[in-house]
Amino acid sequence: MAPRYRVTLTAQERDELETLTKRGKTKARRFIRARALLLCDAGPHGPAWTVGDTATALGVTNRTIEHLKKRFVEEGLDIALERKPREKPPREVTFDGAFEAKLIALACSDAPKGRLRWTVRLLADKVVELNIAPAVSHMTVQRTLKKMNLSLTSRSTGKSRRRVTQPL
Repeated sequence: MAPRYRVTLTAQERDELETLTKRGKTKARRFIRARALLLCDAGPHGPAWTVGDTATALGVTNRTIEHLKKRFVEEGLDIALERKPREKPPREVTFDGAFEAKLIALACSDAPKGRLRWTVRLLADKVVELNIAPAVSHMTVQRTLKKMNLSLTSRSTGKSRRRVTQPL
C-alpha cells in the first residue's frame, strides 16, 4: 500500500491558505488545492477530513488529494499550490507550414510517368527524394492532405476544374 501523508499546517500557513480562498482573484486549481489542504489539516486547528470526503466535497479524485498531500509534505506549501512543471520539454515541430505547402504543390503537380495520379506512398517517397524532409511516413502525408481537404482520388487535385457548358 502507498504511504499515507499527514498534513499539519502551521498557524501562518493556515492563515495564508484561508486568505487565498476568501480572496476574489484566485485561479480555480490553486483555490481547490488550498481548500483541500485546509480540509486535510490534521493539526490542532484543522478539521482533519479523510481523503475520500475531501475529494467528494471538492469534486476531484482521491488520487489528486493524495498527490497534493505528498507534494505538501515533501516539497512545501508553495510548490503544492502550483502546477507541477513538465519533466520533458515539448517536442519540436517536425513538419511546418513550408513542408505542407511543398507537399500540396507536389500533390497538385502532374503524376509521375506511368501513373494516372499520385498515391500517398509515392508522395512520401518523392518528398524524401526531393529533400523536402529527411524522412516522412505515408500516414503523415495522408494526414496533411486530409487536413488540407485534398483528395488524391478525385478527378481534379486542386487544378482548376473544367466546366462543361450547357447546350443552348
